[in-house]
Amino acid sequence: MGIRIGIDIGSSTTKIVAFEKETMMAPMVVRADTQMASLYGAFGQYLYENKLDLSDVDGIYCTGVGSKYVDKPVYGCPTYKVDEFIATGTGGYYLTDKKEVIVVSMGTGSFYVKVTETEMKHLGGVGLGGGTICGLSSIALNTDDINEIAALSAKGDVANIDLRIGDLSREKLPGLNLDVTASNFAKADAQSKPEDVAAGIVHLVIENICQAGILASAHMGIKDYILIGGLTKFFECKQISEAFKSLWDVEITIPKYSDFATAIGAVIAAEQAQEVK
Repeated sequence: MGIRIGIDIGSSTTKIVAFEKETMMAPMVVRADTQMASLYGAFGQYLYENKLDLSDVDGIYCTGVGSKYVDKPVYGCPTYKVDEFIATGTGGYYLTDKKEVIVVSMGTGSFYVKVTETEMKHLGGVGLGGGTICGLSSIALNTDDINEIAALSAKGDVANIDLRIGDLSREKLPGLNLDVTASNFAKADAQSKPEDVAAGIVHLVIENICQAGILASAHMGIKDYILIGGLTKFFECKQISEAFKSLWDVEITIPKYSDFATAIGAVIAAEQAQEVK
């Protein structure tokens, strides 16, 4: 059948997609105790649920931090490793119709990739991401379950946690709306409600990931930013993106399949490399 499978082996989850010719099949995410268990479990489950046989698979393209442990063909299928930065840039670019973009990868940590029709460049990263949210929540809320944190955050009010421009000034400042964050967690105290703390943690991480990416690439003249990775599934990510559009005069997009972009990019990047050869 000529199925090409992309697998993004992260630190906590494994994402898998498949292409049959130009058509992408439904993606899947699997969580397991170890990265290799997650890889083999995801692959086996994906084949089972899509009624595929090993003989249908032309190639498996692995990327992500866990791909370093892949040292032999997966279940005997042709298996290749794809650089994570290249897979991320390629996947983000594949999911947009823009000519030049900054791809913001929001995973356990975060990094930025500039992609144009002629160039792909890793711009660096920050140590903020889902790992930060889970770690801080474990300390402050006694849970590191990302789904529980998301549900708690949805009930909270970040205005009870963050100091905003409106708390400092009655009038809008030049270039700054009254609801712009002046200082994360500056209003928090020992009596803060758990749901407000959760909202504060999520906003702290997502706001600063996006802001760091915009500042890091401001001199490049690129106005389009593509957000990908697991954190894009937080409803706050959409809210923050909308607020930043007017604050920074940029376009920020969260594409469909944003959390599977790197797995998608692993397949597309490998195919592009073969075309070059």
